Amino acid sequence: MNVQLPNNLDAFWMPFTASRWFKDNPRIIGSADGIYYTTIEGHKLIDGTGGLWCCNAGHNRKPIVEAIQKQAATLDFAHNFNQGHAIAFEAANRLTAMTPEFDHIFFTNSGSEAVDTALKIALAYHQARGEGQRRILVGRQKAYHGINFGGLSVGGIGLNKGQFGTLYPDAKHMRHTHIMPDNAFSRGMPDHGAHLADDLEEICQTYGGHTVAACIVEPVSGAGGVFPPPVGYLERLREICDRHGILLIFDEVISGFGRLGTAFAYQKFGVTPDLMTVAKGITNATVPLGGVFTTGDVREAFLAGPETMPDLFHGYTYSGHPLACAAAIATIDLYRDEQIFENAAKMEQPWEDMLHSLSDLPGVIDVRNIGLVGAVQLESGEVVGARGRAAFEKLWDQGVSCRPIGDSLAMSPPLVLTEDDIHRIGEMYRAVLSD
Repeated sequence: MNVQLPNNLDAFWMPFTASRWFKDNPRIIGSADGIYYTTIEGHKLIDGTGGLWCCNAGHNRKPIVEAIQKQAATLDFAHNFNQGHAIAFEAANRLTAMTPEFDHIFFTNSGSEAVDTALKIALAYHQARGEGQRRILVGRQKAYHGINFGGLSVGGIGLNKGQFGTLYPDAKHMRHTHIMPDNAFSRGMPDHGAHLADDLEEICQTYGGHTVAACIVEPVSGAGGVFPPPVGYLERLREICDRHGILLIFDEVISGFGRLGTAFAYQKFGVTPDLMTVAKGITNATVPLGGVFTTGDVREAFLAGPETMPDLFHGYTYSGHPLACAAAIATIDLYRDEQIFENAAKMEQPWEDMLHSLSDLPGVIDVRNIGLVGAVQLESGEVVGARGRAAFEKLWDQGVSCRPIGDSLAMSPPLVLTEDDIHRIGEMYRAVLSD
């Protein structure tokens, strides 16, 4: 369907957008294919952010499109409250087969919903085990865990919270792991910062470990600015959680489904959480779907009540939506058949080399990377974010999109890109940042 841009752009209240700035020069995507977007004016550009950290297999992939179409013509919708449909169970089995350490998945509709679901599961888990005093939820500075109440509470980006006041009152925060200048221009995991995990121990000592329900972190912080974990940091968090009986939650909404060259980041780092949130790449972003993976031990705690009562008083109308589950199954098949995760692992080194080749450019004060995600940080001017926004505009005109986060230019391209694609992205960045 070819939809023309209306003259009135006010009806749509855009998310996370400076609407007046946007309307001065609207950037409107008309179509997408492979790793490319094409605007309604015909300007073709590389999708340097993989949609929004989510189109891992590229755009307009025929197997996924056909699976969605077929499902819509067979069973367009059925809810899963005391009834069900087969494709939701099939999708759950296929997903847990990718994660041998997890036995169950609770379906949501987004990453934000997945985070709030995981936090509620953590609180209810301790309640079911007779430890209802565990109410503290621990997050981290600069963390992004979506925009629902729980995710905002444990998240650590102040601008996202400022309009809303106090949210969950028992949220505590550890320090972020972006240590400058010690870790500037690190390739992959930075050497310094494992000691920052001891912030969780300090919270336990201050409030009592027996009052902490869960600690949630992104294995690789994404929307806060792309921060790989320091060597040994995640292992230390796992040890502290085990010592105090705290559930460890990994938010893999961005890092999951091949972004680091493995199916999930926990597999790359060798640290297994108790709960894991996913979304985005689970359907290649074609139909909204999210989920929370849980271990058998966590799930078992909810089965002690009467058989006729719900295990968890929580869920969504669209949990396990038939179209979303069909898209997930087709996406998983595509990842396997085209060895997309393996390609991401193969491209990690060329990607790293390209990003760090920009380190000598004027105004570049840091480059961060791991897997097929990265960020180039520019020195801030009088107005923080002005240089990042200006670079974003010029890169768009050159032919590649990025995600400006303050003065950091974040990138998470589709995992199907080639070395030639990486080289072209580097050329465009160098042309813009040299100017």
